[in-house]
Amino acid sequence: MVEALHSKGFYIAVGTNGTQTSPEGIDWITVSPKARAELVIAGGDELKLVYPQDEAKPERFNDLEFTHFFLQPMDGPDIQINTQLDLEYCNENTNWRAGIQAHKYRGIP
Repeated sequence: MVEALHSKGFYIAVGTNGTQTSPEGIDWITVSPKARAELVIAGGDELKLVYPQDEAKPERFNDLEFTHFFLQPMDGPDIQINTQLDLEYCNENTNWRAGIQAHKYRGIP
C-alpha cells in the first residue's frame, strides 16, 4: 500500500503510540508513547509526550532517535499548572519543545 500511494504522489505520515513496528517507506512518523506500554519504535520524525506523567518522564526518551521532541501539557483540571510545568521543563531542557494536544482544543477527546 505504501508503494502504491507513493506511486500516486502521496506523502505518507502516520501517528502511532509506538507499540508496533511501522511499514517501510513511511515519510513521517510521529510517536506518542503511553506510560506503561513497551515502546517498539525507537526513532522517527517526532516524539510527542504528554507531560507530566510519573511513569513517562521525558528523560526516559532522550536517547531515542527522533528529530523532534515535543512536550504537551496534560489536559484536565490542572491544565494551567501543567502548561507552566511544560514550559519550564522545555526552557531547562532545550532538546524538548513545547507543544499542544491540538485535538483537545478542537473538542475531540
